[in-house]
Amino acid sequence: MKKQLVVRSLGTVDYTPTWGAMKTFTDTRNEECPDEIWLLQHPPVFTQGQAGKPEHLLFPGDIPVVQVDRGGQVTYHGPGQLVAYVMIDIKRLGIGPRALVSLIETSIIDTLSFYDVSARARKDAPGVYVGDAKIASLGLRIRKGRSFHGLSINVDMDMEPFSRINPCGYQGMEIVQLSQFDGAYKKANNDALLIDDVADKLITQLTTAFGYETVSLCHEPFNK
Repeated sequence: MKKQLVVRSLGTVDYTPTWGAMKTFTDTRNEECPDEIWLLQHPPVFTQGQAGKPEHLLFPGDIPVVQVDRGGQVTYHGPGQLVAYVMIDIKRLGIGPRALVSLIETSIIDTLSFYDVSARARKDAPGVYVGDAKIASLGLRIRKGRSFHGLSINVDMDMEPFSRINPCGYQGMEIVQLSQFDGAYKKANNDALLIDDVADKLITQLTTAFGYETVSLCHEPFNK
């Protein structure tokens, strides 16, 4: 059986129904079901992971807070941030959770390198960093050998909401975005840093990292 991937490009969608769709997809898929990656943006929302502590929500204000079933602490999603939800049957691929995280982090690092941004992973804190500043976050859940939730890359967004939390549970952690770095705009299409440009490059890196042989593109949401 070929390694197949379905990529759903969903635009801007609300968090809670998307989370529900992820859980439904994961719970109802069978051994023949292709893996899927959903590319999207969310309206402003804070999500608090299973290990989340209330003290890391400093002053959420008018932005809703959703308690979710992924790992990790609190993070922010909003327009201008690329989110990729990664529904991968890691048992079928013969890899474990640590390898899954490493492959995703490497794919993000390789994506950012196209824009002349030198990034790295850290052993003590999941995600991707430029120096000590965080540019991409990871939060995953694995159920019966299958992953859901995923990653976010700060591309070109309003960064103010990050000041309302301790990002990922780290007080004073600096958060950066791709648009801050010289060279990012000129390497994107038409001299503009398009989130779709970043998404295309991320999918290319993930496809290579996980060894998918066929990739199908879809603009329809998952419905079951």
